[in-house]
Amino acid sequence: MQAINLGIKGSVIQSNIGRVDPGLGQFGNRAITVCMSRSERRSCFGLRSGSGPTGLELGRVGLGSGSMFRSSAKSRSVKSPDSDGDIEEDAPLKSPSRSSGSVLPYVGVASLGAILFGYHLGVVNGALDYLAKDLGIAENAVLQGWVVSTLLAGATVGSFTGGSLADYFGRKKTFILDAIPLTVGAFLCATAKNVETMILGRLFCGIGIGISSAIVPLYISEISPTEIRGTLGSINQLFICIGILAALVAGLPLAGNHIWWRVMFGIAVIPSVLLALGMAFSPESPRWLVQQRKISQAEQAIKKLYGKDRVTELIEDLNSSSQGSEEQEAGWFDLFSSRYFKVVSVGASLFLFQQLAGINAVVYYSTSVFRSAGVASDVAASALVGAANVFGTMIATSLMDKKGRKSLLITSFTGMAASMLLLSLSFTWKVLAPYSGPLAVIGTVLYVLSFSLGAGPVPALLLPEIFASRIRAKAVALSLGMHWITNFFIGLCFLSIVTTIGISKVYLGFAIICLLAVIYIAAKVVETKGRSLEDIERELSPAI
Repeated sequence: MQAINLGIKGSVIQSNIGRVDPGLGQFGNRAITVCMSRSERRSCFGLRSGSGPTGLELGRVGLGSGSMFRSSAKSRSVKSPDSDGDIEEDAPLKSPSRSSGSVLPYVGVASLGAILFGYHLGVVNGALDYLAKDLGIAENAVLQGWVVSTLLAGATVGSFTGGSLADYFGRKKTFILDAIPLTVGAFLCATAKNVETMILGRLFCGIGIGISSAIVPLYISEISPTEIRGTLGSINQLFICIGILAALVAGLPLAGNHIWWRVMFGIAVIPSVLLALGMAFSPESPRWLVQQRKISQAEQAIKKLYGKDRVTELIEDLNSSSQGSEEQEAGWFDLFSSRYFKVVSVGASLFLFQQLAGINAVVYYSTSVFRSAGVASDVAASALVGAANVFGTMIATSLMDKKGRKSLLITSFTGMAASMLLLSLSFTWKVLAPYSGPLAVIGTVLYVLSFSLGAGPVPALLLPEIFASRIRAKAVALSLGMHWITNFFIGLCFLSIVTTIGISKVYLGFAIICLLAVIYIAAKVVETKGRSLEDIERELSPAI
């Protein structure tokens, strides 16, 4: 029974996934971005404010050898490794208008989806024992497992559905539609009189958070300025962690009030409704509107996001993007075409490495590990892991646009490998036996910190950046679907594998996977720090 509970409690924090960046060159302390001809100005879309008399714009991004950004008073040549030749762009410099709009309120509204993501994954942690008694399944570990894992099954469906909905209805309307299963699911869980209703409610919640996992990073990346896109994008993962912690805190009154679990589930209705209301007043992604030839609506969205002075300039930029405005919307099979397969495989591989590297395993076993170190409270153990995750994600948020996505990924997986090796040795080396408890605690906290620095927040941020506009929504959905499928099977199989070969060998295997991830990232992932989505698209997915 204890083993089953470990698996269940651990699965609720497995969303330290994350949330929604690749290397054409490392940059230094500042970058000089030149806005030139119409096709070049697209790289400044909604991305920078302020200009100088020469048309050169200074941003808090890096510049160094190998960068695509070259300051030139006359022209720029960009060569894509996948294209047949250079793309020459010659035009006099133009000074971009100063933006008077702000994206922050709308990023905040979208982040309600991330909070709900984390909350629904974490809420069952403390509530499971109490709801099991109320619903008459206290002795049925299988049904308790279904209460937990049904959420993951629903999330898999939602993540695949989210991309198609976002392409068809737009990002804004998809958020509003997403509030429906989130609200209905929370209500069903809070009022459930039997386990069937509870499982149905968890399924609806899972569909809702699956859609959120696809559209929150997508929307944020499409409306965020380039120089802070990494910071704003990593907010997605930060709010997921905050949602998990909120669920843990919400469970504190359970000890004195055994029916409090219904309040815990019911609370989630509030942010669900606020998400729908907030999105009703938020702008649609201008990129999606231009793709749909809704130019007048795109102008209004740009005005709301960046100020009226940017409208003409940015509409021209988006209209000049051949891949965003002239090509037809991609179908699912296009993701596997020679043009896109390489970049889509990178996105899916990052999420596979994220899950196979053992984050869920650490969370599953953390209660037992901390107990062996003298931490008797399950809530305290879970809160310590959750706090480490939030702390690490806050650090990652501040570093995302300074150090870059690729370097954070490499640092993160390297730290995870070292932590896993420490955990493995703490269980096997006799010389470390007297210190096994403290070492296990240190290894677990260091692992979660390392995960939250890169492996957690970067993949969900990086995917919308590296995918071309015409495949972005579907490619993000496919990658997240791979994540949820892997997540689901790890939740089912982990405890059985531990019982068969032992936790030490499992941790050692995770350390090896982390090292393989480092090698893969160094070879396949490119840096996207300080580069516009259109600029990245021209390099990774050039028009045929």
